[in-house]
Amino acid sequence: MIRAVIPLLLLALGGGALLGAAITLRSLGPGVRIGRLLATVPRVSVAEAVRIATAGEARVVAIEGRVESDEAFEDVHQRPLVLRRTRMEALTRGGWRRFEDGLETVPFEIRDGLDGIAVDTAALDEGLLVMPRESRGVVRDLEDRAPADLSPDAPVRATVDLVSSVEHATVIGQPALDAGGRPTMTAGGGRPLILSTLDADEGMRVLAGGDRVRPRLAAALLVGGGFLVALGLAWAGLQLVGLGLPATVLGADLYATPTPLPSGPGGDTRSSGAGPGLVGAPGPALLAVIVIAVAAVAATLLYVRLTGGRRAR
Repeated sequence: MIRAVIPLLLLALGGGALLGAAITLRSLGPGVRIGRLLATVPRVSVAEAVRIATAGEARVVAIEGRVESDEAFEDVHQRPLVLRRTRMEALTRGGWRRFEDGLETVPFEIRDGLDGIAVDTAALDEGLLVMPRESRGVVRDLEDRAPADLSPDAPVRATVDLVSSVEHATVIGQPALDAGGRPTMTAGGGRPLILSTLDADEGMRVLAGGDRVRPRLAAALLVGGGFLVALGLAWAGLQLVGLGLPATVLGADLYATPTPLPSGPGGDTRSSGAGPGLVGAPGPALLAVIVIAVAAVAATLLYVRLTGGRRAR
């Protein structure tokens, strides 16, 4: 009877691993969604995006091209910028608390050859993916710029995101016509507008906050969980049809004979003509399956809490 429980055990372990992967990915925050969109949204040319906007088609696509603007402004290093975002955060008992979020931008577009399409900067929020520039200090360093309710000794960090007109960018959004009838990439289809100036590997590292352990753990749990679920389903199917595995593994007498032999009446010999009954003690086996699945989820939750806690402190 224990052999009959093996598929349930595999399915429970696989389900626990998949649940652990989902919890681990969720702990990474909204960056998981951004990374998934960067990897899965179909790419089209800038000319095709302009056509989609003009035709009024409701499609979310990705485009690539040069960032260009006639109104770029310079920073202290004389770089021609089209966007600068500055975020100020202080570390409190509840974690990092943002008390300032400033955005400076000018109209710009993504160009590929002679084709260009504008970017709706007002729709850019969590989808802005660039290499962050971060500096740290304490609240007293900011003088009157910090809220009065913060302790002067509280740690504070400033994060600056820059997009210059000399960079190559990937933009994911819905092409549409703005109020002036100009083709523009904006948010749509329930998805955020994304602008990234990073390559795929660099972008994933930034989205994960520099954490390499949790993304790898999630990937391992996804692969392992999927394999265990598939194996459990295959095993259960083979047990149902009685094919593909040795009789000693299936726990049944599946010996082929050249000619069929007559057999006596069916049923369990230990019962009066009834069908085969449950033999052994399936209760402890099922309980073991549930305990293992719960233990896998609990271990994943504990790991995520511990790793996240160390960074927060």
